[in-house]
Amino acid sequence: MSDNDVGKHYDAITQSYHEHYDREKLLSAVQYPANYFRLQLLLNSFVEKGVKRVLEVGVGEGTPLVTLAQAGIDVSGFDISSEMVKKARENAKRAGLDPGHIFWGDIQDPITYAPCLREGLFDGVVAMGVMPHVENDEMVLTNMAACVREGGTLFVEFRNKLFSLFTFNRHTMQFILEDLLDGVDEGIRELVRKEIEPRLRMDLPPVRDRVAGKDAPGYDAILSRFHNPFQIEALFKKLGFRDIRFLWYHYHPAMPSLEPSAPGLFRREAFRLEHEGSGWRGLFLCSAFVVEATR
Repeated sequence: MSDNDVGKHYDAITQSYHEHYDREKLLSAVQYPANYFRLQLLLNSFVEKGVKRVLEVGVGEGTPLVTLAQAGIDVSGFDISSEMVKKARENAKRAGLDPGHIFWGDIQDPITYAPCLREGLFDGVVAMGVMPHVENDEMVLTNMAACVREGGTLFVEFRNKLFSLFTFNRHTMQFILEDLLDGVDEGIRELVRKEIEPRLRMDLPPVRDRVAGKDAPGYDAILSRFHNPFQIEALFKKLGFRDIRFLWYHYHPAMPSLEPSAPGLFRREAFRLEHEGSGWRGLFLCSAFVVEATR
């Protein structure tokens, strides 16, 4: 799947993407505001650390950058989607910011974002919704690290592969056969498949192959990877990062397929779990996580 397909997908959802951060969705049954909780984590982290200058990789329609700017942080950002860049510039201008600090760029190609480094390295680099769409994690994290000053912070979001053990759907089967049992004899793997397949909702989640009402590939039709937090921690350590922290969000109090049975209760308990402090339950109950690390 090409970078162009990723760009086409986000071009097609630009006009509604701000809803992911909408606080009003906290009381709505329409869409869970997972990104709102992620933005809370980001803002709290950077304000606490006294971060002054930030670069966002994958700026989207600009809500996180505008929020950081309103907290007194100098912001810049780029995105692989031309429509997202256009919308982010509009939102920045509306908020009294310089839209020239937002531009098209690809974190997989340093030449495209090199001009933003003319004024020096950044105190923090943010990448949310980026890592699922890249082929080479190590290269991309190395590129991000090269934009951060010594002692600065990297704040990077990933889709949680371990959550598949709790979903009891087709992702569970995929994780067990392709990850847990990787390299195991095919005969054993087939026995496992036959044993657990009748217990799983193999029809879920629905495959999002097209953006509704648009001639554009859906999220599942583009490169949209999950990541194992244990492997990601090892990679951050390999690249020399320190003070590595995992920040969990988008909690699920039950398997996603059970939400329609009690939507209000499901949502209320999900909200209650956000920011819970066990340190480990998020490994399995959260569909996403952020790695916060020091360069």
